[in-house]
Amino acid sequence: MNAAQFFILQLIAHMLADFYFQNDRLAAQKNTHGFRSPFLKWHILIVFLLSWGLSFQLYFVYGALVIALTHYIIDGLKVYLNRSKWLGNYAFFIDQVLHLAVIIVVTVAYALYLGLHPWWEVALSPRLLMAIFAYLACLKPSNIFIKEVLKAYQISVPGTNDLPNAGKLIGVLERILVLTFILLGEFQAVGFLIAAKSILRFKNDDILKAEYVLIGTLLSFGIAILLGTFVGLA
Repeated sequence: MNAAQFFILQLIAHMLADFYFQNDRLAAQKNTHGFRSPFLKWHILIVFLLSWGLSFQLYFVYGALVIALTHYIIDGLKVYLNRSKWLGNYAFFIDQVLHLAVIIVVTVAYALYLGLHPWWEVALSPRLLMAIFAYLACLKPSNIFIKEVLKAYQISVPGTNDLPNAGKLIGVLERILVLTFILLGEFQAVGFLIAAKSILRFKNDDILKAEYVLIGTLLSFGIAILLGTFVGLA
């Protein structure tokens, strides 16, 4: 296992713990109650087990403990960040940047100074692991990211909550298709998909709603294109 594989596996572990192993209700409870949240302790246990398990090395138990404990502190204090008048709308991004910084520091320290000694050699290349990460990111995490961007810029339009699950599913499908087309080198298909969605979604006399949909669409396509680019560079 090389350092790139190790780092991507830790990113996947974080994504699974923070987005897939908690639902919206539990996340809201954690964000509201902080250290007093009953779910926070279970969340940190999941963070630790995924971080350690996906490292595929026994000695990373200490690194996983550092990641889990700092995760506990960051998530516990996030309640105060959410209440901040100036930073409340950006709490999600600050939270994720701090988690990412910890993962980078811990994985670099292990790779450079303690060495990587996996008990099971990962046969997947960094590019394939990055592709797995990209497809996982295109699902629930991207929906949450887009929602938080709109919240940060205080963008909302009455009536845009109609069929919210349908909107989320459309976003997921378009990101999966765009990412797949990019990985296959079919860039003209991406342009066709953008044009097709423009015809279907933007033929609307409500300017505010059309702009709202346009922002969400550009963010959705932008995420998929960036992820496809990162996979290509891996």
